[in-house]
Amino acid sequence: MERPAGSAHPRFSDTRYPLDYGSLRGTTSGDGAEIDVFLGHSGARTVTGVVATVDVRKRDTELKLLLGCTPEQMQAVQAFLSWPDSFGCVVLPRPTSIPLDHSGRSGQE
Repeated sequence: MERPAGSAHPRFSDTRYPLDYGSLRGTTSGDGAEIDVFLGHSGARTVTGVVATVDVRKRDTELKLLLGCTPEQMQAVQAFLSWPDSFGCVVLPRPTSIPLDHSGRSGQE
């Protein structure tokens, strides 16, 4: 993790990271950098959600992984990424069940 929870944003010193933040080595996101990750306090490495961000100034969109995050931690990440004049973002929690198709089957059969 490159930025521990509570550390200041490199360009905005009044903005603090709510969770540990870093990237996954050996991966590549849409912007050519490694995939960004927020790590929940449990330390679990299970994907619990994804954050989709839009930076209108840079004309950039990106997905960031949420690992081991509670719903409250997901809300904290959304608030962190939604400060004025910054990203627009949507937090997408991982579904806890497999949705059924119209026939009532899970599609996993």
